[in-house]
Amino acid sequence: MSYFLGIDIGSTTTKMALLKNDELLAYRVTATGVSCQETSLSLLESILKEHSLERSEIKRVMATGYGRRLIDFADDIISEITANVKGTVWSCPELNGNVRTIINIGGQDSKVISLDEHGVTQNFAMNDKCAAGTGRFLETITRILQIDVKDLGPLSKQSEIPLKINSTCAVFAESEIISLVARKKTSADIIAGAHFSIARRIGKMARRMGIKESIVFDGGPALNKGLVKAFEDELAIEIHVPKWPQITTAIGAAILARNEWEYQQNA
Repeated sequence: MSYFLGIDIGSTTTKMALLKNDELLAYRVTATGVSCQETSLSLLESILKEHSLERSEIKRVMATGYGRRLIDFADDIISEITANVKGTVWSCPELNGNVRTIINIGGQDSKVISLDEHGVTQNFAMNDKCAAGTGRFLETITRILQIDVKDLGPLSKQSEIPLKINSTCAVFAESEIISLVARKKTSADIIAGAHFSIARRIGKMARRMGIKESIVFDGGPALNKGLVKAFEDELAIEIHVPKWPQITTAIGAAILARNEWEYQQNA
């Protein structure tokens, strides 16, 4: 039996995925913290203990994400775009490989990736200059409204009149939301407005890239069904969400680790 590990070290969370051949055996998601290395080692020990595995049984480890160069036990590193594409296509078997556009929202950036009919990256656009279209913005909203992030989706569906949030800068948008709270606007209408603001912002990126179906939305915010609906309303296209949207990039890193190991075995 062969095991392969993928680690995605993001700015806010670290994700880890362990494959047993071509099966997802285990995964972990936790806050990155101050030390990527210590966080990753802790997750690895947790997985090994749960499945009674030895470190030597993992054939290859691939790291990706902004902290990928900080993991000294990784055998290799890969760009998060490459890992994200590989993991997203693998995570959507119902699409039979027909993934043409990926919308990925992380903690501090958002990306739109365009693929050809063979699942090869053609182009991508990234916003890492402003938090207004990222997971960090959603976290800011939960802090202001004093709610849990998992409540964003259900609350937004209760909205009767989504409020328009005009600011494209996260700092000004935060002030705008605080002002709406002071004016006694409902949390549901504020959240729905924030969702549409994010969808509108990233939708512009997607249109510049050229939207092609099928479209997959991944990253932690894809767990928010209210945001998924906002994207579908904005783009007027069905949005697919993988079974494990938060760990697709880690899965992709594990798949690439396996592919590299198999290539070396057959060389």
